[in-house]
Amino acid sequence: MAQGSLNTAKLNRRALITGRVLSADRIVPPPGYEIASILVQARPDRLADVEAEITVLPGCEIHGRDPRGKLVVVTEAPDAGSLGTILNTIQSLPHVYSAALVFHAIETA
Repeated sequence: MAQGSLNTAKLNRRALITGRVLSADRIVPPPGYEIASILVQARPDRLADVEAEITVLPGCEIHGRDPRGKLVVVTEAPDAGSLGTILNTIQSLPHVYSAALVFHAIETA
C-alpha cells in the first residue's frame, strides 16, 4: 500500500476509549445520545424552586415529584461528559441534598 493512501490521523487513548473517531479535521462523536434518570433529594419547602432550576437545564425534564423533597429527573445528553456535567450541576444547586444517577443508557441512531 502506498504511504500516501494511509490515513495519517492519529488516534489518542481518550478518543478510542470513549468511542470517538478522529478525523483529520475534528473528533466526531458516535451517533446517538445518552439518556439517564437522576433521583434528586431536596429541601421539601424549596422543592418548587429546585424544580424550576432543573427544568431550565438543557435536556432535563421532571418525571416524578414527591412533596417530601424527591424529584425524578430524566435527561438526554450527547455524550457521557455532558451527562456528568448535568449531574454535577444539579448536585450543586442550592437546597439540593443529593443527586444520584439511577439509570443510564446509550441510544444509537
